[in-house]
Amino acid sequence: MVASNRDSVSEKPLTSVMEDYLEAIFNLDQEKKVVRVKDIAKRMNVKMPTVSSMLKTLNNRGLVNYKKYEYVELTKDGAAVGKEIRRRHEVLLKFLTEILKIEFKTADEEACKMEHALSSASLDSFTDFMEFIQACPRAGESWLQFFEDYRLHGRRPEKCQARSEDFSCEFKDQVGISEKNN
Repeated sequence: MVASNRDSVSEKPLTSVMEDYLEAIFNLDQEKKVVRVKDIAKRMNVKMPTVSSMLKTLNNRGLVNYKKYEYVELTKDGAAVGKEIRRRHEVLLKFLTEILKIEFKTADEEACKMEHALSSASLDSFTDFMEFIQACPRAGESWLQFFEDYRLHGRRPEKCQARSEDFSCEFKDQVGISEKNN
């Protein structure tokens, strides 16, 4: 039995460009009633024939429903990939802008590159780390300000020592609150 074109093509892993298209289509679908080739071309900053070529590839893989001159729809599998890539992008963008304080435009471009390379486990660790530093008494907003000071002025052990006393007070305050609630 000869495998269909769709079966043989879908065995190959998705490229980062394919994932970017699925993310763009997913985002457009959330914003508009229908997604057109010209919308995708504008979002991806490419020409319409380039989009049409990629849509044929994604259609053959069962990730979009596409016919020339018609609207583009993600399949269930295509929507799942698009949604996951958007989630990855948002987590990384938030980490780069809120934790590392990288300028938005640069962070957005770098998040787009990183979203394809990280495993789900690594991305989950990023998410856990962000939650930890924003919730833990030794972390939080003051900790992020101390980190920014470190980045600007380098390692200064005397400042770290002074801050460790602040952290221990924060921790005692949190333990006291926790004990009162129990």
